Amino acid sequence: MSETTDATTDATAVENPPGTAVGNTVGNTGREPRPARTRRIHRAWFVAAVTFVTIIGAAAFRSLPGLLIDPLHQDFGWSRGTIGAAVSVNLALYGLTAPFAAALMDRFGIRRVVAVALIVIALGSGLTVWMTAAWQLMLCWGLLVGLGSGSMALAFAATVTNRWFTERRGLVTGILTAASASGQLVFLPLLSWIVETHDWRPAAVTVALAALAVVPFVWLLLRDHPADVGLKPYGATEFVPKPPPVPGAARRALTVLFQAARTGPFWLLAGTFAICGASTNGLIQTHFVPAAHDHGMPVTAAASLLAVIGVFDVVGTIASGWFTDRFDARRLLAVYYALRGVSLLFLPMLLGPSVHPPMIFFIVFYGLDWVATVPPTVALCREHYGEDSAIVFGWVLASHQVGAALVAFLGGVARDVFGEYDMVWYASGALCAAAALMALVIRRRPAAPPLAAA
Repeated sequence: MSETTDATTDATAVENPPGTAVGNTVGNTGREPRPARTRRIHRAWFVAAVTFVTIIGAAAFRSLPGLLIDPLHQDFGWSRGTIGAAVSVNLALYGLTAPFAAALMDRFGIRRVVAVALIVIALGSGLTVWMTAAWQLMLCWGLLVGLGSGSMALAFAATVTNRWFTERRGLVTGILTAASASGQLVFLPLLSWIVETHDWRPAAVTVALAALAVVPFVWLLLRDHPADVGLKPYGATEFVPKPPPVPGAARRALTVLFQAARTGPFWLLAGTFAICGASTNGLIQTHFVPAAHDHGMPVTAAASLLAVIGVFDVVGTIASGWFTDRFDARRLLAVYYALRGVSLLFLPMLLGPSVHPPMIFFIVFYGLDWVATVPPTVALCREHYGEDSAIVFGWVLASHQVGAALVAFLGGVARDVFGEYDMVWYASGALCAAAALMALVIRRRPAAPPLAAA
């Protein structure tokens, strides 16, 4: 075949990528046109699936802190405030690492950052088996697991969504956010059974192995950008070239913070998300099991209730993503926080030695609202901060974890001082009411004016 014919064939292949019908090429090649191929599932959905599984594996460690408070208190005599302090370091670093991790993903790629983060999580969790002092708990569970988990935070999901999707972003954000709850669902009953039957150390080893098991999936299947495989983002009308690596990850993360901090929406989003963290990770995830145990409920029963929260969290978060694609994100946030606050005010009256229908209603209701706040928060970050939205969301997530860390620590101190958790439930309910009002104050970004006719 001549070079001219080869060039024509190559040009046709570029203009008509696989999966599209080739035009009338009989005159050019002498062949009959081939029928259009069956439309394939876009690679973005496979990347989202790998991300989902990755977050599930990394979420195993998040199921454990609430199960360790009583066993560590009994084994080492450490106060609940001391144990809560270690959990608070973990939660704070989980958030503070996130914006830098988002910038590192822009510099070194998603795959490398996530694989290293999973290894660090496994290392920190595994080393707790040999600890004998409280400072070692701070180092292993607080520092190492906190840093690793921060790199696997929701900024990871936001980065994947922003790069691989231009349509269905709200839905995909909801699905990836729900992965964390799914990890809790998968591991919490298992870990509670291990703690009750075999002690807390085998549970820590299980978390380490779960994190390591995900590393091969990340390295072999995850891709950093659609351009790496010659594709457009899902829903895009034009090919998007892969941006060059961005040097100075720390400098960029801080620069984006300083720029965002000059705007009102950033502080409102950060404030509402701090309350979100205080009323979920810091409060329920850390203190629900020991609080229920204070009222005579078995640890396995209380842990199973948290797992049920994980079930309905998946439903609620995906539904929230669907709503975010269609409704005002500010109003959605206000509704979510208001309903969460009301439910927390009723919780002290529901705790008891057995599981009864009102408690089940609370678990279902609270589960639907657990992290339903994430899709509208990500959408508002994207609306106001564009290409920097993943890093801005990382800083907003940092505030989420700072709020969680404060309540994880103060909740343990309150239990030591007052002998119960009631004051913590009421205070968190009041904070949620304030968050609902803050969400309504966030201004909408004005639409860009149409270009003037030439």
